[in-house]
Amino acid sequence: MARPSRCPLELRRREVRMVAEVRDGHSDETAALQAVTEKLGIGSRETLRNWVKQHEIDAGTRPGTTTEESACSKPS
Repeated sequence: MARPSRCPLELRRREVRMVAEVRDGHSDETAALQAVTEKLGIGSRETLRNWVKQHEIDAGTRPGTTTEESACSKPS
C-alpha cells in the first residue's frame, strides 16, 4: 500500500494541469514532466508521472483502478 503524499492534493492537481499545458511544447511526455519538475522544484519526475497516470485513470482516459475504487476496497 502506498503511503499518503506529503504534497497537498490541490498542489498535485495544479502540477498535473501544468504537465497537460506544456505537453504539446515538448518532444515527449518525459520532457514535459522534466520541465515541470524543474520549474516547481519537485524532487522526482517519476512522482509527477504517477500523479499524471492516476489523474488519467480517474478521468477515465486510461485503464486502471480509480482513486475512489481503491479507497472503497481498503479495510476499515
